[in-house]
Amino acid sequence: MVRSLSRLWIACRRLHDRLIAHFPIAAARLCPRQRASRATLALLVAIGLGLMAGTMLRIGVVTPASAQGFTYNAIPARPKPPRTASDGQMLVQAVEVDYDYNNSRVSAVGNVQMFYNGTSVEADKVIYDQKTKRLHAEGNVRMTDADGKITYANIMDLSDDYRDGFVDSLRADTADHTRMAATRADRSSGNYTVFQNGVYTACEPCKDDPKKPPLWQVKGARIIHDQNEKMLYFENAQLEFFGVPMAYMPYFSTPDPTVKRKTGFLMPAAMWDSTYGYGVEAPFYWAIAPNYDATFTPRFTSKQGVLLQAEFRQRLMNGSYQIRAYGIDQTDPNAFVGQPGDHQFRGGVETKGQFALNDKWVWGFDGVLLSDYMLMSDYGLAQYKDPLGSFLNLPTDAISQLYLTGVGNRSYFDARTIYYLSFSGLQNQVPVVAPVIDYSNVINHSVLGGEVSYKTNFTSLTRETAAFDPTNAAALANGTCLPTTADAARNITPTNCLLRGMPGTYTRLTGEADWRRSFTDSWGEIWTPFASIRADAINTSVANQPGVSNFLPTGDTDALRVMPTVGLEYRYPFINVQPWGTTTLEPIAQVIIRPNESYAGKLPNEDSQSMTFDTSNLFSVDKFSGYDRVEGGGRANAGVQATTQFDHGGTVTVVFGQSYQLFGLNSFAVADVNNTAIDSGLDKPVSDYVTSLSYSPNRTYTFSTHARLDEATGSIERFEAEGRANFDRFSVSMLYGDYAPQPELGYLTRREGLLGTGSLKLAANWVVTGSARWDLVANQINQYVIGTGYVDDCFVLGLNYITSLTYAVGSTPPQVNQAIMLQLGLRTIGTASFSENVP
Repeated sequence: MVRSLSRLWIACRRLHDRLIAHFPIAAARLCPRQRASRATLALLVAIGLGLMAGTMLRIGVVTPASAQGFTYNAIPARPKPPRTASDGQMLVQAVEVDYDYNNSRVSAVGNVQMFYNGTSVEADKVIYDQKTKRLHAEGNVRMTDADGKITYANIMDLSDDYRDGFVDSLRADTADHTRMAATRADRSSGNYTVFQNGVYTACEPCKDDPKKPPLWQVKGARIIHDQNEKMLYFENAQLEFFGVPMAYMPYFSTPDPTVKRKTGFLMPAAMWDSTYGYGVEAPFYWAIAPNYDATFTPRFTSKQGVLLQAEFRQRLMNGSYQIRAYGIDQTDPNAFVGQPGDHQFRGGVETKGQFALNDKWVWGFDGVLLSDYMLMSDYGLAQYKDPLGSFLNLPTDAISQLYLTGVGNRSYFDARTIYYLSFSGLQNQVPVVAPVIDYSNVINHSVLGGEVSYKTNFTSLTRETAAFDPTNAAALANGTCLPTTADAARNITPTNCLLRGMPGTYTRLTGEADWRRSFTDSWGEIWTPFASIRADAINTSVANQPGVSNFLPTGDTDALRVMPTVGLEYRYPFINVQPWGTTTLEPIAQVIIRPNESYAGKLPNEDSQSMTFDTSNLFSVDKFSGYDRVEGGGRANAGVQATTQFDHGGTVTVVFGQSYQLFGLNSFAVADVNNTAIDSGLDKPVSDYVTSLSYSPNRTYTFSTHARLDEATGSIERFEAEGRANFDRFSVSMLYGDYAPQPELGYLTRREGLLGTGSLKLAANWVVTGSARWDLVANQINQYVIGTGYVDDCFVLGLNYITSLTYAVGSTPPQVNQAIMLQLGLRTIGTASFSENVP
């Protein structure tokens, strides 16, 4: 394998040296739009072909595919000519038409146009022999068939049904924007066409000089087109870039451009990783029927043997489903000693599907079953370890679920059961949800002049082992909150830990009805009274595990929680119109009256653990994010919103406000098992200030900020600012975040960072992209993506250097991995890729 890779690298260098040697000659022949970047592009092509030599191009059949990360530029569809009746009649237009009755020949000379059976022929001279039924055309021949294929030639001799004949100096353009040329083409049996000294490409010709070589083309001593099989066979073929030979293939085949699905080998892929060594994938695609297919992808690895992968897909009348399976009989399981992969056989199965019952109801499923949770990470299976997709989006689990969803005009229903397969190794701390059901509806007729809506939620979940998080540095360092800690029952307390998930079974049924009506008085003031009633029936069965009793009562507990609410919202918009724009200033106030939250902090909290107080929920009647907590007590919310719209475009919106606890128990000041809403800015009689600013001067720029300021000191507790710009040639965005420590919630230190993304179009076809996250507290960039790509209508070349997050074995904090990805795509031929993890 090492010698093989050495040969690949030597071949790569030879290709590069050969390219440099030819480039002074090739440059003179290139289209002007190709010259500026030819050296860089050619170097990357040489490297890509060198890395993939021996696997990429010596394949039997290829199905078209798009490049990963970059896609081909769209080509406007060529309109097909209108179909004409195939009535056997021939229409001829020309400057001169001669009839030779003795020899049964018709000769047309000068700007000849002939229409027959949906095909048109244009030439300087056309002779039709009625005895032999042969059509002979000479000089500037152009033939357009019923499918839009255009053939140019000097001489064309065909039977009148176009089944047999020959063409000299042929050039053909198809409706799919592919092109072929040959010194001669012979057609027989109405099916086979043999191109002598043929050239094939999917690239558009240079507009300045169509005779110049395209970006890439495949030449063959013979190219055979089997029209029944819809295949192109190349003999003694060579792949050229910019007219310079780069790879030789004694035999090569591909579906013709009209094929969307074709049985055969797909483009191989090469990769490297320390876990399995060097790997090569050789996918085989099987088009079983028009509505279902299968793909078999063995991965040959240098350290662990063959990883078998298979996928089956089927589309039905009312939906579709697919199944993936993986399996490997590991050659060296000892490479994973002490890790989940330390056994001989490893494998997994995935499946998903969705089906429509009618125009309003769908049901579906997702399923994942793995021999061990590190299989996806160890073998880099793209479904859950996509280096581009996982940037800043850490996949912590895979979802298995069964669901039913319905959508009406003003109603919604969703029911599902969910099993999360954890990639952290802490499976017993992840709940099984069976089921969760949501239903909401808005009544179509008014009640007391207002709108009535209602919603329900039913949730039942089970967790095997309690999940704790530390709330101070000592507890984190000493592992105090681990259930395996000695004397855990004494150490795991609310002082040191949070109970993120309770062990046992938790079931809750929630129903809520809302009424709301708006009035506008003669002064322009808007009054909106509202009322609601909510009830929760809760049953818990908490397992008596170490430390749990310090947070919740163990055993069975039943609770009924009712929360009636009445309130009034007031708005008084002032509008000022100026020659430059319109400003609306709108004071807003809410008064909400309700009793205290019953069982506050005494019940499990599974779906309301997220609590961020900002302008988005300043005027929410219930600011908790889920159903497990409900806001109680009297409260007032007050603020002002100002919006300016400029006549020449652009909008500025500013919101500023505060919330006040009027009476009763402040739900946000009550610590529950995970301290939700503690230190949220709402946990005091007078809340922190919240403000936001957004500005969009035009479609190019967008700016926004969100902030929460301490009510007493004015210090910034939470601040986010984001800016975006989109231009013709580049786009950029920057997000800044600064968050004060919240030890009561498990955030022990200050968090501050920058996230930047950008894309720059360097030239007509060159693009550079990048993303990076800079941790300003640690003063380091901990995640980034850097990529460059060449994209046009027929060719894609992408090179990316990526960092992504994965879990280490037996450890919850994620680790950063680096990888290099190279993609090479030829439109209508296929896409090949190479990836390598960097230690």
